[in-house]
Amino acid sequence: MLSITNRTSLSAVGVDAAVRFDADASTLSMFAVIQLAVYGGMQIPVGVLLDRIGARPMITIGMALMAIGQAVLAFAPDVGWAIVARMLVGAGDAAVFPSVLRVVAVWFPARQAPFLVQMTGILGQFGQLAAIFPLAALLHATTWTIAFGSLAGLGVLFTVLTFAVIRNRPPDRAEDVSVDTQTGAIQIVRSSVDFREGFRQSWAHPATRLAFWSHFTTPFSGTAFMLLWGFPFLTVGQGLTPPVASLVFSVYVVCGMLSGPVIGALSSRHPMRRSRMLVLPIIALQAVVWLVVIGWPGQAPLWLLFVLAFAMSTGGPASMIGFDHARTFNPAHRLSTATGIVNVGGFLAALLAILFIGLAMDFQGAGTPDAYTLDAFRIAFLTQVPLWVLGATFIVVERRRTRVHLGLDEPRVRRRRRDPLASAGDTPGDELPLD
Repeated sequence: MLSITNRTSLSAVGVDAAVRFDADASTLSMFAVIQLAVYGGMQIPVGVLLDRIGARPMITIGMALMAIGQAVLAFAPDVGWAIVARMLVGAGDAAVFPSVLRVVAVWFPARQAPFLVQMTGILGQFGQLAAIFPLAALLHATTWTIAFGSLAGLGVLFTVLTFAVIRNRPPDRAEDVSVDTQTGAIQIVRSSVDFREGFRQSWAHPATRLAFWSHFTTPFSGTAFMLLWGFPFLTVGQGLTPPVASLVFSVYVVCGMLSGPVIGALSSRHPMRRSRMLVLPIIALQAVVWLVVIGWPGQAPLWLLFVLAFAMSTGGPASMIGFDHARTFNPAHRLSTATGIVNVGGFLAALLAILFIGLAMDFQGAGTPDAYTLDAFRIAFLTQVPLWVLGATFIVVERRRTRVHLGLDEPRVRRRRRDPLASAGDTPGDELPLD
């Protein structure tokens, strides 16, 4: 929860950050883009360190880095120091969730792991509510330094608590292993990515590519909205008051928590229809609702913004289907590598979306809060469309390749036509391919 609060701590105070650091839209985007880039880039070092030292010190280090980052942000005099602060937050955030998954795998029976991972993700979303309401209220009631300094102090407290409470493994085990209580099977838990043969073999499997594009396409809109651009769009563009805008954010968080178990259950029951039944319809839902909001004459009604929040909230749970693909179709010794590949997809799309929106605002001359307009936001959010189209196209292509690879569909036979100049007695080798 605290990790996600730190990650999304600029979500409800993006306008305040732009004013404090005198930052234009593209510079403001860089806060989130660099944070996500560091988060993604740290996944491999985190995996290696997890295998060497375990979850307890990694979570402690992650909490400490986030606390330092928020302290730097609290006193940052300019944009440069603010970016350094978000880099520290991104690095600390990167260490927490993989470490928590390690704790789940080692401490709980293998059959309970999927449920506990889902619950971890759902409970963690309460951290977004903390960033939306208490942090924003504290900032507006006091000062920037007090608000982010308080978040840093909370990070110090939890650095101490995690070190005192968490243990790498049960006391009866000498190493990090996962135990299947039904079969008695014991498996060593690995987190690091194998960059030699494993990476090539994982990417060569079409199911891994399908997982990558599923995770690329489904969550980025909600991530960009919640991480940075949603609050300015709602308050300045749509004219909502901060409390009402926070209510829209709350709908996003609550709907994501409610839809997660439903999407997870459907994914488990229909493993061969995940893309057609869940991923592609959710992408279409997000795109259609966004286009309706963008094309609405004047400011959108509140009910439509609630629908938008619901549509975006389904992206996070749907993105977890990518990890289901990776887990289902990759052998255990390549699972960490495949999971790392999939994880890159979502954060790559999110940082591209955030950056494109900021650049589009600047290109329209709406780079600062006093120049933000609804029309500028409309054009800026249209930059999401190419990402949806790109991702959906590759999902369709890789789904077909995956089914052929698994023997569920027959490979397409390339039709051929005869050369009109060839004689009737020519052999088939003289035919010309149609495509």
